[in-house]
Amino acid sequence: MSSYSDQLSDQSEAKSPVRTKLDSVLDGLAQLCIVVSGVLLVFLILSFGWLVFGRYILNDTPTWVEQTSLVIVVYITCLGAAAGVRNNSHLSIDFVREGLPALPRDIMRYVADLFVIVFGGFMAWQGWIIMMDNLERPIPMIGLSESWRAAPLVVCGVLIILFSSVNVIERALGASRGRK
Repeated sequence: MSSYSDQLSDQSEAKSPVRTKLDSVLDGLAQLCIVVSGVLLVFLILSFGWLVFGRYILNDTPTWVEQTSLVIVVYITCLGAAAGVRNNSHLSIDFVREGLPALPRDIMRYVADLFVIVFGGFMAWQGWIIMMDNLERPIPMIGLSESWRAAPLVVCGVLIILFSSVNVIERALGASRGRK
């Protein structure tokens, strides 16, 4: 005897398109980005709590918090942006496009994806240049290489290219996975 929730999940599985191993890997990668961003966000909040405690209770301000938080914010932002491209939850204004007939709407989707791919490539390329140029330069107060600030740009750019390219290929092959 199956429960009501089992019946609902069976119905939703029947309606959903076929998922490939690539979909599972890419969705897992996007989920990993979200989890890492979440953990870093918790660490950011805790470090700012330590900053306030150190400054106002101990009267000894921890100097590493500001520089560490600047690095962490870049990681949170870049990983979240890459996951947003995969999950199609990034900021977009699509009411004009969605009001058009099918052919112009599809063309606009491809053009938008191509712009995102180019942007991801530019981000990865410029991030790589910044990363390589700053290998020997330390971040004040924490001593890590300045390259750690640019590394998320490279990772995010590569992930954006990957996720957007797969979206274009799946749309071209007609396997939209329920995404727009």
